[in-house]
Amino acid sequence: MRVLGVDPGSAVTGFGVVDGAGGGFRYVSAGAIRTDSREPAPFRLKQIHDDLLGIIDEFQPEALSLERHFVAQNVQSAFRIGEARAAAMIAAAERGVPLFEYPPTEVKISVAAHGHADKSQVRLMVLRTLHLHPASEFAADATDALALAICHAGRARAAAPAATIDRRRAAAPRTRVR
Repeated sequence: MRVLGVDPGSAVTGFGVVDGAGGGFRYVSAGAIRTDSREPAPFRLKQIHDDLLGIIDEFQPEALSLERHFVAQNVQSAFRIGEARAAAMIAAAERGVPLFEYPPTEVKISVAAHGHADKSQVRLMVLRTLHLHPASEFAADATDALALAICHAGRARAAAPAATIDRRRAAAPRTRVR
């Protein structure tokens, strides 16, 4: 199974692609979509959406894994994260990729065996799980996205999609009602 993990953010959205299921995983790709903070929010969200469409087209994932809840330091941060999550959800829907959501503690448990693991512990376990060199240069957002992909790949049999998407319906034109 190929899974695309997405760690959404309005400034930086991490992505990670992993092949595997159960206990065997293989790194495919990871990176970050960086937006220009001087651009208006709609343009930044469009960039996130468009770049994710390109990533989906390139890697053809069977599932997209997204963090379910985010606790922000302030309300504005929570709104920005929610908007970036929506861009990822829409990209998945447009390409007919089933979407799965996991709370942060479940992701941490699946990768680091501890629901309150810190970022450095999660990073270390992601690198070990994917047999990558400890000095690998991954942005924190990309590492978090890889953790999301590993989480889903390891739980794929038991997971129910957050949104079941009929590929024909996702591609069908919509009638506008006024």
